[in-house]
Amino acid sequence: MASTKLKNPHLDQMTTDYLYHLNIAVDDTKNSINLQKQFGDVKFICMGGTGERMLMLAKYLRDNLQFQDDGNGDFINLTASGHRYAVYKIGPVLCCSHGVGISSMSILLHELLKLVKYAKCKDPIFMRVGTSGGIGVDAGTVIITKDAYNGHLRNQYELAILGRTVSRPAKFDETICKEILSCARNDDNFETIIGNTLSAECFYEGQARLDGASCEYQNEDKLQFLEQCRIKNIKNFEMEAVMFSALMHHVDVKAAELCVTFLDRLEGDQVKVTKEQKEEFENRAFIIVGRYIQYKLKQ
Repeated sequence: MASTKLKNPHLDQMTTDYLYHLNIAVDDTKNSINLQKQFGDVKFICMGGTGERMLMLAKYLRDNLQFQDDGNGDFINLTASGHRYAVYKIGPVLCCSHGVGISSMSILLHELLKLVKYAKCKDPIFMRVGTSGGIGVDAGTVIITKDAYNGHLRNQYELAILGRTVSRPAKFDETICKEILSCARNDDNFETIIGNTLSAECFYEGQARLDGASCEYQNEDKLQFLEQCRIKNIKNFEMEAVMFSALMHHVDVKAAELCVTFLDRLEGDQVKVTKEQKEEFENRAFIIVGRYIQYKLKQ
């Protein structure tokens, strides 16, 4: 197993670093040793939109995998002083909130990648455990993303760097996708599938909704666009996968995404699941993630 290496030679020349949004400083030998002691055993970094969902995941892993948390039964947000993201540790797993959208998750991801580098974590696996709108699938389906598409239906992430557009392929490791899929069981009361994902830049117009504050297209246009998605085997909409897959592929760190769907967008735009259904659907993704973590720890 190897410690995490990133594609930034400047990091190796820095004597100090400040993970600003996590409020974690890396500044001397003692501090680095403490980081390794606190985070060096981390093998899985699970990420989701909200702190509440990540706390629920941490509790699920504690109760079902018998992991020990670092708070003697009372989970502590390790980055609360940063006032932006929530990070909980349970055994070899970090459960981290990333907010909504590419920009918010990108900030967290860069700093988490540096954190596992400084903590000398061995071959960590990053997983986004999210929610989404399905395309031609039943609500409650768990979708494992293979390839991610941007809003132009291109299988790439496009980022402006130094005044020019840099494009990077947006794909997840197919072996990991298949390993996660193998954790689904015939007696599950929900379906788990591999498919592609479209990452939109917004929740409304970018996802072909008719119910935003602005809309300059008709229902027929929306359905035609969704058909183009279907042809590319795009099974769901969300707002992070294209950046997530591209960055992780670029720095050669293992990653995967699995999202549960709250609705079928071919049937409407409004999310109408009840609070109880929402929690039960979210738990389905937790079940698959928990099984996958168990599977990997036994190897």
